Amino acid sequence: KAGEDVTENIKTIPSIPHRIKFPHGWKRAEIRGEIFMGRSDFGALNAERVKQGEAEFANPRNAAAGSVRLLDAGVTKSRNLRFYCYALYVFNGAGEQVREKTVQTQFDMMGKLIGLGMPVHDGFKNHRGIGSVLEEIVSFAQKRHSLGFDTDGMVVKVNSFADQRELGTTSKFPRWAIAYKYAAEQAQTTILEINVQVGRTGTLTPVANLQPVSLSGSTISRATLHNEDEIKRKDIRVGDTVIIEKGGDIIPKVVRVITECRKHGSTPFAMPLECPSCGQRAVREEGEAAWRCPNRACPAQRLESFIHFAARDAMDIDGLGPSTIEQIMENGLLHDLGDLFRLDYEKVAQLEKMGEKSAANLKSSIEQAKGRGLQRLLLGLGIRHVGERAALLLSRRYASIDALMQAGEEELASIFEIGPKAAQSIVAFFADGQNRQLITKLQNLGVSTQGEPERLDRQTLAGKTFVITGTLDGMSRGEAKELITRAGGKVAGAVSKKTDYLLAGEEAGSKLDKAVELGVKVISKAEFIELLKG
Repeated sequence: KAGEDVTENIKTIPSIPHRIKFPHGWKRAEIRGEIFMGRSDFGALNAERVKQGEAEFANPRNAAAGSVRLLDAGVTKSRNLRFYCYALYVFNGAGEQVREKTVQTQFDMMGKLIGLGMPVHDGFKNHRGIGSVLEEIVSFAQKRHSLGFDTDGMVVKVNSFADQRELGTTSKFPRWAIAYKYAAEQAQTTILEINVQVGRTGTLTPVANLQPVSLSGSTISRATLHNEDEIKRKDIRVGDTVIIEKGGDIIPKVVRVITECRKHGSTPFAMPLECPSCGQRAVREEGEAAWRCPNRACPAQRLESFIHFAARDAMDIDGLGPSTIEQIMENGLLHDLGDLFRLDYEKVAQLEKMGEKSAANLKSSIEQAKGRGLQRLLLGLGIRHVGERAALLLSRRYASIDALMQAGEEELASIFEIGPKAAQSIVAFFADGQNRQLITKLQNLGVSTQGEPERLDRQTLAGKTFVITGTLDGMSRGEAKELITRAGGKVAGAVSKKTDYLLAGEEAGSKLDKAVELGVKVISKAEFIELLKG
């Protein structure tokens, strides 16, 4: 698996040492942990973003994740991120895992991490029975709110490494560890108003404005109501007294209405028949829960699309926050995404709270954004069902956006983690004449639409069809499928005459019998690895 190199950003976290002295016999160590942001730092960060006219982060988790992936390590440093370790793996010069006699348990490992100078939360404890564990879970339920950072549960692990090895793992999870999640905290408040927001794809989303109430360490004044069906199911009305909670301790939602507190004469809420932004008649397609505005020129959709395009995870245009975008749009300087790269900066400098220096800084940021590459551009374009992961996979599979635009649904759907819905959405997006014109406009304005050819996988399995069966030692089926698709191959669900290879692990079943019957070549994991090498 490959991701982004965030080493320079991680080095800005004060608690992480830049050098570790290895004991004898250690050649390489893998230390796992979690990066997070404290509540006070999160509050200060959002206050500063509001001051600068930028959108607030929804929660500390999103803020921490975004901060780790910033291009400017100096900005990451200013975010005051923290880190706690929870696992250590050691390897010798031959790449074999080292098992020290002094480190035979989970508890020993945590002590070793502390000895190496790594940050470890002092809340880990060794319990001798499930009764003691359950008592700790009950005791920690209230203590967790005084930690200074958000947590929604505890992880219980088998202490002995020998027992861990005996229990083993599934393709995704260890059998020797389990997470206990606390029930979300709830609070009672009143719905003051229900507003309908328009998203960048035209979705009309009802949002409840609430009487502010304290919940899980923060003040809640808004909660999503999701869609019309959800409102009808819970019979949510303006003026209702409601119970709210944070879903996963993150997103506020209305759990239920206290109907006995409902005022006489209240009326059911009805979704607007017209878009609240542009007045276009809203539509709800068969099989969908959401109402949508079909007007692509809708001001609210355009605003949200610009905000999304300029966001940190997408084109990362510093200084182009929601209020600045709104001002530029209101002055007729922005009509589509391409206009960002040919702004009249003299006019921008005359906008409120801008000036020549801010306009010059914005120009520099936009010029830098031209070279962000295909991955960020795909994310910024806002194609439905194409998030960060899909954009990364596509940028590695295709050398340019022109190559991607030529791909068909079947080809796209065969890419691991893309799937039929995303494939259909991608093809539909590039089949649209306006979208193709936008791509041409961006290219003519110097925006890079190239993938990362130096990181593209060798197409050693191009044109080959595989079927996977049985348990592969040290590799999940999902990982094997990703390796095949990244190398140009295709994975099918059933063996047929069109199958080139059956990749068979332990306990292979009827697929193996079928392959033998049809004369399909059966290969082991080791042979599969050799095929990948070409």
